[in-house]
Amino acid sequence: MDTEEHLLSLKVMRLTRPTLASPLPVTCDSKDLPGNLLNNVLQQDPTSVEGTETLSVGQFLLLPQSPVNIYLGEIFSSYICVYSETKQVVSNVTVKASICLYFQVDLQTSSQRLPLSMNPPTPQLGPDETVNAVIHHEVKEIGTHILVCEVGYQNPSNGVPMSFRKFFKIMVLKPLDVKTKFYNAENDDVYLEAQVQNITMGPICLGEITSLNVTPTGESIFGKTTILHPQAICQFLYCLTPNEKLASDLKSLSGATNIGKLDIVWRSNLGERGRLQTSQLQRMGPDYGDIRMSVTELPNFVILEDLFTFKCKLVNNCERTVELVVYLENVEGLAWCDISGRKLEPLPPLSNRIVEFKCIPLIPGLRTISGIKLLDTFLKRTYTYDELGQVFVILNDSKEESKCI
Repeated sequence: MDTEEHLLSLKVMRLTRPTLASPLPVTCDSKDLPGNLLNNVLQQDPTSVEGTETLSVGQFLLLPQSPVNIYLGEIFSSYICVYSETKQVVSNVTVKASICLYFQVDLQTSSQRLPLSMNPPTPQLGPDETVNAVIHHEVKEIGTHILVCEVGYQNPSNGVPMSFRKFFKIMVLKPLDVKTKFYNAENDDVYLEAQVQNITMGPICLGEITSLNVTPTGESIFGKTTILHPQAICQFLYCLTPNEKLASDLKSLSGATNIGKLDIVWRSNLGERGRLQTSQLQRMGPDYGDIRMSVTELPNFVILEDLFTFKCKLVNNCERTVELVVYLENVEGLAWCDISGRKLEPLPPLSNRIVEFKCIPLIPGLRTISGIKLLDTFLKRTYTYDELGQVFVILNDSKEESKCI
């Protein structure tokens, strides 16, 4: 700012909504040590209701008592006022506001300036008159921001252009802490677990979220509104399914590590809107190997001693045609109804085929499908597939009746 006295003054005020405050009654019996001191203070509290001072009957609007934090994704609003401190008429008054974001890297500092407001010149500004401006800016970076306000005018005495600037420091904080985990399923689906924690000073209400956190009727397990109190955490589960073109190319599917971004919208206080977009989420690409087998059709429940079938998808992920031999090993509680050591038809490179298997369950309860081996006749390499899936073996009512008779 120039050392010379200026004819105009500048005031900048942050625009914020009030907060909801609940009265906190603190009282005691008149026979106690404080006597009626606490009761008298409570009766003078503006948030208490006459006659029911000891009851917290509701909430009240409270104007900001201290500087309010600004969080990433919120809208920063400010009121700028330029007023005349002289009896002379000042001409060609301009008001310009911009915001600078500073990044500190070791000993070097780089800046980026974003223009927010540029009012057209005011031809004349008389005594006790003002020039007003309201600016809005969506905060998209965390860290220190500097609001730069520049005022220009023409000195009425000598016609010399004058100007001065003022700087206001703004700290932008992180509103949410988001942690993610990925799980690659056997059917190529990707499950994403997102853990969202509110690290602001007040409660927030998350916007509409489409996830797997729903009841069988389709209602959210968090209720109609998802409210997060300070330091509270919500966990969301998402299922991502690859499209047909990507699912048919295992190399592209394995290399598809970029999943996307989470876009979170919330409301805080009296409806202020906030928005946070995470960085690109990445998963660890699965290693499918040269030969891959996965279950495509498998019943959940099967009947004891009744034949059931299931289907598997066999994929050749290498650049040559493979000839495979299927071997079936004994599994506790299951009997194979198939030929072990049978040779499959040659599988062309980068292609797939459906293979069918038949079993008879011998023991009731939960049984695991295991014991399938594939032998590559060219490389003499054996691929073992255990725990492909599970079935629950139940008793047939008619068989139980015949045994009783």
